[in-house]
Amino acid sequence: MISKIERIIAFRYLKPKKKEGFLKVISIFSFTGIALGVAILIIVMSVMNGFRTELINKILGFNPHIIVKSYNKEIKKDDLNNLDELKEDILRTAFTFSGQGILINKKNTTGILVRSYLENDIDKIDLIKKGIIDGSLNSFDKNTISIGKELAIALDLMVGDEIILMSTSNLQTPFGNLPQQEKFTISSVFSTGLAEFDQNVIFIPFENATSLFELTDMDIDLEIFLKKPDKVQLLKASVQKIFNDHYVYSWADLNKSFFGALKVERNVMFIILTLIIIVAAFNIISGLTILVKNKTKEIAILRTLGISKNSIAKIFFLTGFTIGLLATILGVIIGILFSYYIEELRVLITTIFNIKLFPEEIYFLSQMPSEINLSYISIISFFSLLITFLATIFPSLSAAKLDPIKALKYE
Repeated sequence: MISKIERIIAFRYLKPKKKEGFLKVISIFSFTGIALGVAILIIVMSVMNGFRTELINKILGFNPHIIVKSYNKEIKKDDLNNLDELKEDILRTAFTFSGQGILINKKNTTGILVRSYLENDIDKIDLIKKGIIDGSLNSFDKNTISIGKELAIALDLMVGDEIILMSTSNLQTPFGNLPQQEKFTISSVFSTGLAEFDQNVIFIPFENATSLFELTDMDIDLEIFLKKPDKVQLLKASVQKIFNDHYVYSWADLNKSFFGALKVERNVMFIILTLIIIVAAFNIISGLTILVKNKTKEIAILRTLGISKNSIAKIFFLTGFTIGLLATILGVIIGILFSYYIEELRVLITTIFNIKLFPEEIYFLSQMPSEINLSYISIISFFSLLITFLATIFPSLSAAKLDPIKALKYE
């Protein structure tokens, strides 16, 4: 336990005298360094966690959780009866087609990914249903098309415009084989918030997909949406046993390397930014060492008055640890505030300096995400206090080892 006299002396040492101006500068740098290190760590980890969570939500909201693809055998509707044993885990299923095509209008041409649902029920995709910014899904019918916002902007398209969609299938003519193509009217424009999808994916009715791509039963895939997507690997194994003649893969398989890279990057950033706190902790060592040197006479007087070595050590330990503790608390407050208002700050900086932060085409998302994770804040605070604790041990023990007789003799 720390006694009252130890606390009084320790807090007195936190306020250096005027002649100890250099010591005051070191204390300020120590305090500022730890606070900034903790704040930056919290901000960076919050943004990276938010980015990962937002990306997963977008991917899971747009893509199926498990895909069953025809291999040597077509997938039939009757095969869905085999999924009854997993019905408690399955949210819904859908028969779909995905293929590549070329979208052509009067001014531009671009390659896109064409998706189509057997029941034309794209309104069951929440990101599409909630993300319609122009037009309506009610008018999604034969020879109509639904495109993403980024694609509409890039090609200068809007609801009611006509485009030509060209497929990879060939049409035999007297002049040779020509690609199949059909004319469509844009019925709606959607925005998922994921720029990569909004720029490259379109939806067409299944009857148009059938004629445009000359579909067979082998071209139809089964998409499975789960109630708990995080259990996808366990359920994927069960689905694979049911559809053992088909190719089965999940959203986690498609994005395994990407999310693995995000995890590695997050851990590396944590280690690198922790070095800021360690460097600041060295300032605490320097500051306390100088403080011990300046207070040699006072330490000797305290020892002659009966203050024990342990009390001297605790006084200097409390002085250094208080700096680290207050700096950590301030860093946590700054980090949480910045993380909470990170998007507003991004917009403000973009407006004032006319620079583009967090560009959509690179980071896929239209807003800077942030997720304040209390467990990460606790870990960061713990490491900060641990580093501060270790940094104060050496100078505190050095102060306790001072011989009062020699100290008074030479002072």
